[in-house]
Amino acid sequence: MGRNFELDPVDELAVAAVGEPGQRRFFLLAGHGAERATLACEKFHIQGLVARIQQLLETQGLGAAFDPTPSRKTPEVQSEDWTIGELGLGYHESRKLFVIVAREAVPEGEENDDAATARFWAGPERVRAFSRQAEQVLSGGRPVCTYCGLPMDPAGHPCPASNGSRPIF
Repeated sequence: MGRNFELDPVDELAVAAVGEPGQRRFFLLAGHGAERATLACEKFHIQGLVARIQQLLETQGLGAAFDPTPSRKTPEVQSEDWTIGELGLGYHESRKLFVIVAREAVPEGEENDDAATARFWAGPERVRAFSRQAEQVLSGGRPVCTYCGLPMDPAGHPCPASNGSRPIF
């Protein structure tokens, strides 16, 4: 199984995507000092994390995650440490820090007890910047169909709403 990470607090937190839209691989990147973690994940992991960050920022009275300030360039991916199976976000009230918690994916039938874990601690400004940068990476994918909301490939799109139905929103 992979290596465990406890980065408290992170000085780097970003998302990277490698490949062409529709075939991209996504990575959650975190660092503290000389220690770096590169965790492979699915697009839905990042989408869910961004949505949860926005909810928690508002719930904690720290403002919404949106800020029109452009973020820095997406970092390069060298090699992955492990692949995320589960990803969550919490907020530690007394420390005023967010924590991203990841658990390594395990092959079906194997014990989850041996799975590696990662905890990345970050303040509100860091998670706000992460959310902006992640949204930029996510928006670099395939265009979305205005009728059904599904991603469209350059070669065509089998739209479920093309049977004359109304757009699905």
